[in-house]
Amino acid sequence: MDRLFSINELAEQFDITARAIRFYEDKGLISPDRAGSRRVYTRRDRGRLQLILRGKRLGFSLEEIREYLDLYDQDPAQVSQMQLLLTKISERRLQLVQQQKDIVQTLADLDGIQEQTEALLKAAEGTKP
Repeated sequence: MDRLFSINELAEQFDITARAIRFYEDKGLISPDRAGSRRVYTRRDRGRLQLILRGKRLGFSLEEIREYLDLYDQDPAQVSQMQLLLTKISERRLQLVQQQKDIVQTLADLDGIQEQTEALLKAAEGTKP
């Protein structure tokens, strides 16, 4: 029989809250079985949760993660899943490179404003009676 996990075990393993796991369940990304009123999670659910968290950490939306997970069930060879992943990685890299450029520009702007402000403040303090 496949090992089952409680919501608290998964929350502890992944250092997230049980509420976060229930959120992913509500969004249809994982579907635990029930043992009475308890949720029980299979290794498959655990693996899906791991992929969800990795996807979130990498900046993918829940919809992108859902699309990726859905392909896993449709294509046992996972070719479609890998092709989608490569496409999403490329798109995400482009976004991050643009953000990096924007951050560099913003930091340069802040440096310039800081220098101007410090110079104006120094000049203003020099004219005090």
